[in-house]
Amino acid sequence: MDAKLLEYLGRISEEEQNILSGSGDVEESIYSTTKKFVVDSNKMLQRRKLIDIRPHTRFVNFPRHRHNYIEIVYMCSGTMTHIINGEAEIVLESGDLLFLNRKAEHEIHRCGEEDIAVNFIVLPEFFNQAFTMVEGSNMIFDFIFAREDGSFNETSYIHFQAHDILPVQNIAETMIWSIVNKQNYERSINQSTMGLLILYLLNHTDRINENDPNQYEKNIVIKLLKYIDENYKEASLKEFAAELNLPLYYLSKLVQKETGSTYKELLQLRRLNRAVQLLTERHMSVEEVASSVGYENNSYFHKLFREKFETTPRDFRKQHFNEESFLSREPEPATKFPEKWS
Repeated sequence: MDAKLLEYLGRISEEEQNILSGSGDVEESIYSTTKKFVVDSNKMLQRRKLIDIRPHTRFVNFPRHRHNYIEIVYMCSGTMTHIINGEAEIVLESGDLLFLNRKAEHEIHRCGEEDIAVNFIVLPEFFNQAFTMVEGSNMIFDFIFAREDGSFNETSYIHFQAHDILPVQNIAETMIWSIVNKQNYERSINQSTMGLLILYLLNHTDRINENDPNQYEKNIVIKLLKYIDENYKEASLKEFAAELNLPLYYLSKLVQKETGSTYKELLQLRRLNRAVQLLTERHMSVEEVASSVGYENNSYFHKLFREKFETTPRDFRKQHFNEESFLSREPEPATKFPEKWS
């Protein structure tokens, strides 16, 4: 990290000075107005802001709490130990990232002066730009980052061991610099930067902490979602189970438990969303689109498509190109599909 930025983040705050002077404990009223310690975005964010940062408070054990926003912890230097949901011990090293959603409860062991971490305070709508940057409907994205539309059961935390992935560190630190140094177009820059960060993390799902027993099952599901994403035309749960040397019945139950959907439903979702992408291009017929995503029975493809999107593939294509023609005449924002098409 840039030395000047690290020096700025490592300055002893007024709260830390009071702790060092003998107050001893975290002053919960700075963070929360509730009896249960829930850190409130209204106290952490200025009005109308969707994201901000706050260096973690050092020199004291930070008591168990949760947030009414999404928190991303980036470890700038040193180490930090979190106890999540009363059981999982997560040690962050310099360059690591920890994503915590609103279900996660955690406490943090005392950090020393050189243990500098930045907490990103993020409202869910800040991720909207990142959603659009991920090609198509990416189930891995939805599962890891717990979209608010109920697509999957939410996973309360994800620890990326990114301490040796230089692009991830550069992007995270660029976003910190951008937030510290106010500038024009700040929101657009930061939303785009977050999108880039997530795209890189999606390429490094193998760096989700595999030593954490609480994430063992989630890691299996993430591997399965990646397998579906890359092999949706001919994907087979039996083949994947054999690759991991896992019983088929166990894997089937695990998928339903972690995602709230069956394997068949997940595969169908990936195929249909890929079909939507292909239908927005002109070079393939509807029949060719159906075949290319794994449906040789064209009638069955039409039935599934209509059930999900409440329109036929041909009508969807007509609507898309009618909107595209209109937008080519008028300088309006890009086409916004209905929510269930996104």
